[in-house]
Amino acid sequence: MPHPLRTRAFRLLFIGRTLSLLGDSVIPTALSLAVYLATGSTGALALVLGCAMIPKLLLLPLGGVVGDRFNARTVALTTDLVRCVTQLFVGAELLGGSPALWQIALAEAIGGAAGAFAMPTVSPLIRGTVAESGLLRANSLMAVVNSATRLGGPALAGALILTAGPGWAFVLDGASFAVSAALLSAMKVRHVPIPRRSLLTDLKEGWSEVRGRDWYWTSLIAHAAWNGAAAVLMTVGPALFVRELGGKGVWVALLQTGAVGLLLGSLLAGRAHPCRPVLIANLGLATYALPLGLLAVHAPVVVTIAAYGIAQAGLGFLNPVWETSVQSAVPAHALARVTSYDWLLSLGAMPLGYALAPLAASAWGAEVPLAVAAVTVAAACLATAAVPGVRRFGAPGKQGERAAEVPA
Repeated sequence: MPHPLRTRAFRLLFIGRTLSLLGDSVIPTALSLAVYLATGSTGALALVLGCAMIPKLLLLPLGGVVGDRFNARTVALTTDLVRCVTQLFVGAELLGGSPALWQIALAEAIGGAAGAFAMPTVSPLIRGTVAESGLLRANSLMAVVNSATRLGGPALAGALILTAGPGWAFVLDGASFAVSAALLSAMKVRHVPIPRRSLLTDLKEGWSEVRGRDWYWTSLIAHAAWNGAAAVLMTVGPALFVRELGGKGVWVALLQTGAVGLLLGSLLAGRAHPCRPVLIANLGLATYALPLGLLAVHAPVVVTIAAYGIAQAGLGFLNPVWETSVQSAVPAHALARVTSYDWLLSLGAMPLGYALAPLAASAWGAEVPLAVAAVTVAAACLATAAVPGVRRFGAPGKQGERAAEVPA
């Protein structure tokens, strides 16, 4: 089969996504430092992050409808331009020396809203530029880039902040969105338009596509449990490592090992062709219970770090395998709406973990939320093996459920 990068449209998409992911990878570090230096308050940072997250969660279903009604290329290009403007604005504010918190929060809210429309377009863009036989390799390439930018992003952010200041990190991100928009404008994407109906009808149809596939909605529950468990670890883990497990250097070592595991899992996904992709990927995701459980019982740090690398490799393997399975099975005219519900459930579980973990840790110690999260993610992911649709779902092109190319 031809390599996806030999296709001009996918090659342009790949370059644009690589640049925008690289730009985005420096923002968390730059934003946290910039807001804290400007305000001296961790509460102010929480406010800014909330302003970016809440519009994204609220508008994701609408973003899915828009992604299916209009060409995904047009939607993605528009959102890239919006995010380019917001990030350049924040960069200019920071470089000016006297940033206003409300202006940064507003810009991040607008950028978050744009993200709600951009995220559901990724799958339609890949499916609209790659033949079905190349979907797994294309998704693996995208996952490898995502993993690599997560691995190198903090280092790039640190270099920018130390040499030029956090404002230039936002300028870099804005520029990456501008280049991505230019590349999108130069490519063509296959698009299956849907009939114009009411917004509620479109939302219901998208949800029917989710509800009608037992392998899909049960897997989404497992993925949401994973995201909630990840939020627990990110909330209570740093304090536990700093106080009892060797300090912040060990915590950073765990995160970097996880980033390497994520990259290796993404690479493996491009080469492996499991006969039961959804089942194998969900079982791999269950390995996240290992580092959580080991932390809860204060196992040797080296063992915990190794387990975290394995768990992240499971995530790296799942992402492209899952995307390929969804793109192969879900009708093209509903793909953006279906993926918007996927993102909504996944992202919605994380604030729950962020909120509950500190409360449980303060009441019973960090070990309790870690243990509960370990049991929850293991049970949710392993339980998908009992679902008939998960067990029956075969490799793309070799299974009964195939995506329709035209709306009914």
